[in-house]
Amino acid sequence: MRKLRLIVFTLLLALPSFGAQAAPPLVGGCQVFPSDNPWNTDISGAAVHPNSANYIANILANGGDFVHPDFGENPDYGIPWITVPGTQPKVPVTFEYDDESDPGPYPIPPNAPVEGGGDRHVIAIDTDNCVLYEIYASTYVGGAQNAWTAGSGAIFSLDTNALRPDGWTSADAAGLPIFPGLARCDEAESGVINHALRFTVNRTQKAYIYPARHFASNQTGLNYPPMGLRLRLKASYDTSGLTGQAAAIATALKTYGMILADNGSNWYISGETNPSCWNDDELNDLKAIPGSAFEVVVSPPEAPVNVPAPTLYLPLDAGAVTSTQPVLGWNTVTSATGYEVQFGRDAGALETVATVSSTEYTQWIPDEPLVQGFNYFWRVRAQHPYPGGTTDWSATRGFVVASPVNAAPLRNFLTTQPITLGWGRVSWAAQYRVQVSQTASFATFVVNQVVNADTLQVSPTLGNGEYFWRVQAIPAVGSAGPWSAVERIFIDAP
Repeated sequence: MRKLRLIVFTLLLALPSFGAQAAPPLVGGCQVFPSDNPWNTDISGAAVHPNSANYIANILANGGDFVHPDFGENPDYGIPWITVPGTQPKVPVTFEYDDESDPGPYPIPPNAPVEGGGDRHVIAIDTDNCVLYEIYASTYVGGAQNAWTAGSGAIFSLDTNALRPDGWTSADAAGLPIFPGLARCDEAESGVINHALRFTVNRTQKAYIYPARHFASNQTGLNYPPMGLRLRLKASYDTSGLTGQAAAIATALKTYGMILADNGSNWYISGETNPSCWNDDELNDLKAIPGSAFEVVVSPPEAPVNVPAPTLYLPLDAGAVTSTQPVLGWNTVTSATGYEVQFGRDAGALETVATVSSTEYTQWIPDEPLVQGFNYFWRVRAQHPYPGGTTDWSATRGFVVASPVNAAPLRNFLTTQPITLGWGRVSWAAQYRVQVSQTASFATFVVNQVVNADTLQVSPTLGNGEYFWRVQAIPAVGSAGPWSAVERIFIDAP
């Protein structure tokens, strides 16, 4: 691939660095949201928030100082959940906060487990349709419809990154789903937890940041942590003394961190209710981790539902260009921080040749001349600061760098007047070879002449009959270009 030149230069832009996503967690054959969902994003390389020290100091000043796993061998601890089939009957739920709740109905059986304590969460996952149902402050009412009442409720498709409407709660104060932030014992036993964890602090700010959608506080001080704030266990904190389940959780806190989701006791990390699996001897070692061992990271900006791929507009698809260094242009994509260009002769094997790092220009020019008569293909995708990092690729377009273009006579039937042949000028051509023949194969020539101009008056006069002609560009140094398309002339003089 030839060296290529950008017509724009880098615009410096500081963005948080997020790692490549692993495969998303699974439950009952369903992914627990896509791999680029905020819960599943590796933030081990994310930048430390400039207000991190103040956030941590504020949390420590308003409650406990050490991590506390809010789950374990005690069956009263943790948040329970169940899976249900797609055939599970859906029942009505009456909500106290019905203006911010999904109306349902919900596939919650009468014997669904209810979280102990005041929050009384119920979580059900339809594993046939991969839909998550969560309600808060739940009470089974029964009756002919097996109804429930709840404070609020939310329904999430596990196949998308769709958020709650802006300003809405969910079954959690921050407007987030609860289930993806639970430590699950099977994951901890495997040694790998590939998602962030849910946690609480005593006092939060009257604010929320992506991916949260709701606040639950009257505190306006900027050092209070807002809902959705993401913390990470410092890489420098020594976890070598932790074993088993505790080691897996600590590794997740360094890699995926934890997201502030509710008001509660400081540094309480949420996990599932699973008394027969959790090992308190291992989990209790987490209680030695101080809050000062955490740091706040820069969260990604809120992602639009979809950042569209660029649309290519110049040159026309399957069109011809006369310049050997054509301008390739595309539309501006809102939220783009740059663009990646792929280019090549084979539409199925394009190579990345340039990154346009300024959003002020949406075009690119090859640095060296392209070859006349050859087809080229290209496509572009936008870069953005949201999970995933890039849009889809645009549609692939192709064009041909035209060789000399024949200008056929205005009429096919000509007199024996002298005939002038003309063609489009080629920028690098010093001369042109013109051939006229009575056979399409050009086995013999009536004219085989090199000229300096872009026209030729044919002499002597041609007789009646059919003729074929073509032209070839010749550079001052080097090999001649390809032949143009063949044109026909019909002469029928009286």
